[in-house]
Amino acid sequence: MAKRKHRTTRVKADQVSGHLARSAGQTLTTHTVGSLPILNHILERMKLGEFLEAYLPREDGRTKLPSSRALMVLVKNILVARNPIYGVGEWAAAHVPDLLGLSARELDYLNDDRVGRALEKLCQADRSSLALALSAHIVKRFGVELDQLHNDSTTISFYGAYDSQGQETPDPDRPGPTITWGYSKDHRPDLKQLLFILTVARDGATPVYFTAASGNVTDDTTHRDTWDLLCRLTGRRDFLYVADCKLATTENMNHLHRNGGRFITVLPRTRKEDTTFRKRLAQDEVPWRHLLEKTDDDGQVIDRLSICDEPALSQEGFRIVWFHGTRKAELDTATRTNHINRALTKLAELRDKLLSPRTRIRTKEKASQAASDILRDCSVEDLIAVNVTERAVENYRQEKPGRPGAHTRYVKTARTYCSLDYDVDNEAMAHDQAADGVFPLITNVESLSERELLEAYKQQPLVEKRFSQLKTDFRVAPVYLKSVRRIEALLCVYFFVLMGEALLERELRQAMQRGEVTSLPMYPEGRPCRRPTARRLIDLFDSIERHTLQAGGRKPVIMVTELSRAQRKLLKLLRLSATEYGR
Repeated sequence: MAKRKHRTTRVKADQVSGHLARSAGQTLTTHTVGSLPILNHILERMKLGEFLEAYLPREDGRTKLPSSRALMVLVKNILVARNPIYGVGEWAAAHVPDLLGLSARELDYLNDDRVGRALEKLCQADRSSLALALSAHIVKRFGVELDQLHNDSTTISFYGAYDSQGQETPDPDRPGPTITWGYSKDHRPDLKQLLFILTVARDGATPVYFTAASGNVTDDTTHRDTWDLLCRLTGRRDFLYVADCKLATTENMNHLHRNGGRFITVLPRTRKEDTTFRKRLAQDEVPWRHLLEKTDDDGQVIDRLSICDEPALSQEGFRIVWFHGTRKAELDTATRTNHINRALTKLAELRDKLLSPRTRIRTKEKASQAASDILRDCSVEDLIAVNVTERAVENYRQEKPGRPGAHTRYVKTARTYCSLDYDVDNEAMAHDQAADGVFPLITNVESLSERELLEAYKQQPLVEKRFSQLKTDFRVAPVYLKSVRRIEALLCVYFFVLMGEALLERELRQAMQRGEVTSLPMYPEGRPCRRPTARRLIDLFDSIERHTLQAGGRKPVIMVTELSRAQRKLLKLLRLSATEYGR
């Protein structure tokens, strides 16, 4: 009797996601697992789903997919894949439904329209109270320290008209932000924008509060309201509030000081105290005292920091400390050189353009304005001297066409041209060089030493790190939404995403400290990683899949991609079971 041959089904990796493979009465279903179990572990501890259910408006009885669940899927999508909203449904279909918090039937209802209506529900909710309540919970649940908070803002640029967005909100008592023109931190003044304001704790750079404002709102008008809300969140007023130079207005600093706040910020260049000090620098009248040296991993000195050995006060009576860094001096010199060279190149192009017979710039006023625009754009108004002169060039042509002869008459014409002369102002550049490497901090805190003040302010790039992730890892723009109300809600979702990523990163690094693990093999070829990021952790689990084999009426067999040694080590540090991962 001939042996019966068993048929084997082989399914390629790029064919299994969300697809079925059938052979000889057997069905193999493959879904992507990825890093969803890890993210669920963090999101469940955050209780994000519960807070959304509590703060979102009540659902209609006909709703087949609750808005809170749709928003949770959107959060996971941004963390893992960063798909536009119209691609969320397709992405979710490739993943295990229960890991997304959905049933198989609810997964069928997930599309861009459902996600859009969920954003509409979030826009109707009290997002400020939601953000504060969520932050208060994660501070308690994860033990986040709130002794030092850093605030900054960035702009989100938008393509399109957005002409009537200011009239879109249905509630006149709660007007929403307007997408409009303003000072672009993305260097895109041609695009309309919104302002994204974020506050993070020094502990793990964990986001604790966010708000969105109209694109033409200036930063100096946002700090008082933000600080008041942070007082509600922390339940205290003595936390250290660190922000950029927009905080340093008389109104802002006095508001914080009167109400028991503590702040550190940078003294703006527009202040009289700054001008006076830089004049003394040019005259070499400032005494400096060595503060500290910074070295690299090889022990080489990369920066020497000094402080002005004379106390100084602002006109409001707040403490000013002047610092000088050799590394910053090198960067200031290089930046100024680049600006001057760029301006000289553009001025040379303008000079050639003025001498062209086809030039449209023929008056001294227009030529001077063009040169001034170049100097302003290159930030060298005081470093390059420009002189524009007008001159008339006479020309003669025949009165009538034909071969010239003894009686040919000629007509004189005169055209005005502008000539451009420019040169680097060496005296002004020497005055500017005297201030290279100098930066002033202003504070109302007397108990901190100069070194402690510097170390506190040097944590300000923590906010910039989150902004970088917002615009690169999570691709906040372009935004494929027309309604500014839904856009504002989407920015709130991005705040949840940034918070979840920060907490995951913080948990992993704290676990490494507890386990005395100096590095993890998370880079390609198993290369060590000393400070792992959440982005790298999520990408490392991309290949994990769940295969379900169904044969007749028998119990389904579930198989999960075998974990690597590095993946198992990471799960152990995060206190997750490797044997139950993805099942």
